[in-house]
Parts: sequence; structure tokens; C-alpha cells
Amino acid sequence: MPKRVLLIEDEPNIAEAIRFLMTREGWEVAIHGEGAGALEAIRAFAPDVLVLDIMLPGRSGLELLCDIRAPGATATAGLPVLMLSARGQARDREAAERAGADRFLSKPFANAEVVEALRALAGA
Repeated sequence: MPKRVLLIEDEPNIAEAIRFLMTREGWEVAIHGEGAGALEAIRAFAPDVLVLDIMLPGRSGLELLCDIRAPGATATAGLPVLMLSARGQARDREAAERAGADRFLSKPFANAEVVEALRALAGA
């Protein structure tokens, strides 16, 4: 059974690039382009790994991550999360780690970095 990754990313070129990479690796990929409705998309798709952009329209990735890691969120509390940021500043990385991100990549990133991070997070 293929691994499943949900991309919550509002930049179509980045979402498409990751979708292409992971589909080529045999993964099932879904994309959601904004913060609004993201929790519902996570529940509906039930991914093995989540790729979450920090800056999203409607709701920030950090806010979403806090909800995903909330004490009562038993269905998502253990979901591995790769956080992406265009800014890549130390404070963004620290905020993502405090909120519960498992890995962090700054944009732009190397294709191999994304593939390696998602494989590691999924235990593949």
C-alpha cells in the first residue's frame, strides 16, 4: 500500500513539484491550498505524513500545527509534520519546533531533501 502525503501549500509551483517527486516515488499525494479547511482535509485524506507551509491564506501553518498537536487531537497528535517556510529564519524554525513540527525545510529546497525528509518521517 503506498504511503500518503497531504501537502498544505498555497504556492502551486511548489505543491506541484513535491507532488511530482513523491508520485514518482510511488506515494499517493493530495494537495490543499489554504489554511481554511485544512483540518477537514487532514481528516478526510488520513495522510501518513503532512507537509505544512507556515504562511497560508485563511489560517497559518503554525496555528494548524497547534491544533494538530492539541491534547484532545488524538487522531492527529502523532502525525509526522514537515514544515516549510519561505523565510527560513531561525525564529521560524524555533516556532515550528515549539508547535510540534518533526522536520523543517526552508524554501527553496533541494528535491532530494524533500524526498529524504518524507521517507524518514514515514519510516519508508
